[in-house]
Amino acid sequence: MTQPSTVALVRCESYEPEAVQAAVQRGLSLLGGVEQFVQPGETILFKPNILEGADPMKCIGPHPVVFEAVLEAFRAVDAHYTYGDSPGFGSPKGMARMSGLGKIADAKGVELADFVNGEEVAFPQGKMIKKFTIAKGVLAADGIISLPKMKTHALARLTGAVKNTFGCVPGFLKAEFHSLMPSADMFAKMLVDLNLLLQPRLYIMDGIYAMEGNGPRNGTPRPMNALIFSADPIALDTVVARMMNLDPKLVETCMHGDAWGLGTMKNYELVGDPLDTFIAADYNVNRSPLSTSTGIGFLTTSLMKNIFTPRPVINEELCIRCGRCIQVCPAVPEKALSWPDGDMTKAPVYDYNLCIRCYCCQEMCPAEAITVKTPLLGRLLH
Repeated sequence: MTQPSTVALVRCESYEPEAVQAAVQRGLSLLGGVEQFVQPGETILFKPNILEGADPMKCIGPHPVVFEAVLEAFRAVDAHYTYGDSPGFGSPKGMARMSGLGKIADAKGVELADFVNGEEVAFPQGKMIKKFTIAKGVLAADGIISLPKMKTHALARLTGAVKNTFGCVPGFLKAEFHSLMPSADMFAKMLVDLNLLLQPRLYIMDGIYAMEGNGPRNGTPRPMNALIFSADPIALDTVVARMMNLDPKLVETCMHGDAWGLGTMKNYELVGDPLDTFIAADYNVNRSPLSTSTGIGFLTTSLMKNIFTPRPVINEELCIRCGRCIQVCPAVPEKALSWPDGDMTKAPVYDYNLCIRCYCCQEMCPAEAITVKTPLLGRLLH
């Protein structure tokens, strides 16, 4: 029988440094210690989720106190440590500084890796994707320690261990994947292939405060009082889904990752604190059935898409007319958003026939003006 994966679930109820340090040490000890994940002399990349630099309590990325505690724990092994992420907007250096992680890294002597330049890597064994362009800072490392944040996500339902690895693709190359793989199913398969290629050694998720609702950028902070540790991203995301009172079978990265051997949804041992003490029955997350279960998964015409598929909607009163949604829209050859009659004093408008439902606009809106809503017939069908 295959050895079960281990997920360590550790209670931590504040970002008080001493409490976080103790929780990080406990979680790592439950997995056998940092020596299980790094050897002296290696180069190890810490890969936090830095979607965008913001106040840590907006819960967009891991809190600087968690980041610092992890860095400090790994200093027990004499290795070369770097960190970085490719943010959704702006420069890696600027977003790291604005998130508060850059200051911590500088103080600890952990250098920012190159997440601007990329290199194409062949992956012939990929189930769906046979090559990726990967940030050079990732390729320069012997191993990756992934630091995701517990959040909801409009396309993937939750931003977890598997999704965090997407930041290893530099810059706007990520938008190309959204354009080529607009459905949640296709996007999940790509993410699983990416994790199979890069194989992070350990995932440590900050769920002390999580994000629910309009994630992954504009949701609502919610205390979940947990740090979650595992070398198995599928087992970790399965546990996180259960904490959100979300059936893991509705998380397509979990389903495909389990089927393709990235990890397991069932054969894992949970150590640390009891899962049932963390479950939030009313966690605000999308629990609607997968599109394939509705019987219309094969209907890809614009008409069917516009009738049934959730779509981004702009609140004109909240919109600040910055144009970021237009800039990040990956739809080709023509963007799905534009200024009405070229008037930049009005909110952008959608052409839903062009919209690929990737929700990049909702993800990157700095004004929390875009939400994802399901048309009436889609709600009735579900």
